[in-house]
Amino acid sequence: MNALLDRIAGTADEGLFAPVVRQGGRLSGKAAAAAVVVVMILAAAAPGRAALPLPGTEVYRGEEDLAERTLVGLRRFLLAETERSVEGRAAFWARDLASPAAYGESVAANRERLRRILGVVDPREPVEALEMLETTSRPARLAETERFCVYAVRWPAVGEVHGEGLLLEPQSRPRARIVALPDADQTPESLAGLAPAVTDAVPWARLLAEQGCQVLIPVLVDRDDTFSGNELVGRFTNQPHREWIHRQAYQAGRHVIGYEVQKVLAAVDWFAAENADGNGEPLSVAVAGYGEGALVAFYAAAVDTRIDACLVSGYFGPREGLWQEPIYRNVWGLLREFGDAEIASLVVPRSLVLEASLPPRIDGPPPPRPGRSGAAPGEIAEIPAESIRGELTRLRELVGDELAGAVRLIENGDDRPVGPGSVAALTALMEGLGIEAAAWEEAGEVIEPAVPLPEVARRQEQQVRQMETHVQRLIRESAFARAEYFWKPVEAEAEALRAAGRTPPQAWDEAVRPFRARFWDEVIGRLPPPEEPRPRTRRVIEEEAWTGYLVVLDVWPGVVAWGYLLLPNGIEAGERRPVVVCQHGISGVPEVTIDPESRTYGAYAARLAEEGFVVFTSYQPNRARGAEPFLVLQRIANPIEASIYSTIVAQNQQLLAWLGEQPFVDPQRIAFYGLSYGGKTAMRVPAMLEGYAVSICSADYNEWVRKVTAPDAVVGAAAAAQNFSSYMFTGEYEIMEFNLAHTFNYAEMAAMIAPRAFMVERGHDDRVASDEWVAFEYAPVRRLYTKLGIPRRTAIEWFDGGHVIHAEESFAFLREMLRPHDHTRDAR
Repeated sequence: MNALLDRIAGTADEGLFAPVVRQGGRLSGKAAAAAVVVVMILAAAAPGRAALPLPGTEVYRGEEDLAERTLVGLRRFLLAETERSVEGRAAFWARDLASPAAYGESVAANRERLRRILGVVDPREPVEALEMLETTSRPARLAETERFCVYAVRWPAVGEVHGEGLLLEPQSRPRARIVALPDADQTPESLAGLAPAVTDAVPWARLLAEQGCQVLIPVLVDRDDTFSGNELVGRFTNQPHREWIHRQAYQAGRHVIGYEVQKVLAAVDWFAAENADGNGEPLSVAVAGYGEGALVAFYAAAVDTRIDACLVSGYFGPREGLWQEPIYRNVWGLLREFGDAEIASLVVPRSLVLEASLPPRIDGPPPPRPGRSGAAPGEIAEIPAESIRGELTRLRELVGDELAGAVRLIENGDDRPVGPGSVAALTALMEGLGIEAAAWEEAGEVIEPAVPLPEVARRQEQQVRQMETHVQRLIRESAFARAEYFWKPVEAEAEALRAAGRTPPQAWDEAVRPFRARFWDEVIGRLPPPEEPRPRTRRVIEEEAWTGYLVVLDVWPGVVAWGYLLLPNGIEAGERRPVVVCQHGISGVPEVTIDPESRTYGAYAARLAEEGFVVFTSYQPNRARGAEPFLVLQRIANPIEASIYSTIVAQNQQLLAWLGEQPFVDPQRIAFYGLSYGGKTAMRVPAMLEGYAVSICSADYNEWVRKVTAPDAVVGAAAAAQNFSSYMFTGEYEIMEFNLAHTFNYAEMAAMIAPRAFMVERGHDDRVASDEWVAFEYAPVRRLYTKLGIPRRTAIEWFDGGHVIHAEESFAFLREMLRPHDHTRDAR
């Protein structure tokens, strides 16, 4: 049908359109599908003589593809919000430049917020000593020169996560203590200058060791995809290891960046313990890194003032293009408060050295291949010299010349890259530590190890699995965290309100209201409120029972909310009807909810209109021909503390406001009924917008936190239900929501819909979940409504079917919940 629609839309004019609007009569089968869906698309593309508007609205005369227009408009809006975030950051800071001590105190809250969004929140394990890694066949000492020895070492960080790498120990008392971080695709051996290391890069950690510094070189999680999967379920992906961890950790309020910062800070803990041993004056501590290692070093220095100096090579610059970088750099809300200049402002007045080297060139994830796919796009590109200098200028404007004097930019005068690990940068680092460097010598020949080097693949797998194990433990225990965060405080407040005379439903509604706002602000993300809607409409079809209108509402400049209003015929003057907002799933458009040929939707929007409900079938921005994938919107939105649902909730705000003003609508009786991605919306939007009196989640209700994060999802279901999987293995890289595991799973979202009516449609064969998971997550909801004395306001329909609108018990639920309310019904 798409080819037909394209052909018709390309030739539509008034003469072609006018005859297809008809009065009365019924079509059936494919003819009905063509008459409804084709005509509505056609009417949206070409106004004709019959294209009358609703009273009180302008006629919509646009001829564009509204789905594409919406996605393009949202992209432009979010990019503009990203640019505006630079000026908006000042609201989060109150820098006191009177003295270094005053300055440090004035930015302490910013430092803590950075820790939180990086996931640097777990208590670290005490590091009393580094563990020397040796076996019966290989000692920990790998090599020795006249100036230093090389050891294989490990140290605890957080929970199951350990740092591992090489320790370069000077032959005499160290002059300083330094954590040297390679890029993700470099090994510690390459920085130490050990064979068979990469010899075309400067082994700059070796140079620091030859200057008498004690150097610890951690392994970073790399960009390969070997271990990105699960042998137990026989599934793997082409996600880089960093993305594999990111997807799990993000949902738990953690981050692969945060884990690696914790490894660095655990090393600093050991340095501090060594400094406190009483053997001489305490030694200065520095971190230095290249590429991904520079990112980790930069953040570590920003969040921990025990670090005296920091060298950042191949990373510093404007960060407003973060959405184009690899997804494992995605940090929730980062750009609202922090660009690289702001991060640097947390390092000064300590020494910060910026080396204008070429970053590692990353064009994307490992290529997809049979059995491995699903990785998110993202690249790391060269940072122009003028961009580096521009961000440094912003830093000076933020902190003044005196504090900015602690920053040194190492660059060539002709804008050619320098380093990584240039003598100039290493000298500046040591000067920042108050150490005069001896004459630098070239690294010379690679150091021949005395014993076999650590197995790189084994070590990498351990690093990946340790983070995975820690995240999965957090996920398993997350229900306890949600109880502390949500259930206990809400129940306590509701109990106090009941004691003050509120009914149980009233008490719950008041007690949960602050959490609705918190969910919106902290998890979904709140964007500016919608502007004037300027409604435009056009009649597009007349059926025997209803008339269909295209409705377009402005939300923000260039952004619209739109869909089709199905208005039952015969509404009397002054009569106000209930409304059902019908929401399509992913890759859909509003027309599919009306199409009688759709086995997924079964024309449920049209059927509701035939029953006498006012129906609005709304466009949700997740599909458009010719536009960028909608998933990109999530990448743009996340760094400004927003999400796709930030835009969807604004569209629904505008829709609810407009519907509430219509003379044929009862604004107290508006329901939301969505399938699949629309079911996700049914969980989130009514949890924030109290204008929806009823919400029905079809083909989506889930143990959502596990659905998003579990590499072994099917293990938790009975054998007959082991036909579903996790988003860990799909290309839907936009699905994660930061720290949702510790705040709001689906039971908590449903609890925020309460005491309003809530229902679930669940097909036994729907591969979105298992019956076991759905029942587990629905049980607290049923219990809550029963305890509130309103058990009839919630229901779950189990049916023998798949990922479809079932429209049987749910229609009966809508009839009961949307008729003029009798409170005595709720308890019967």
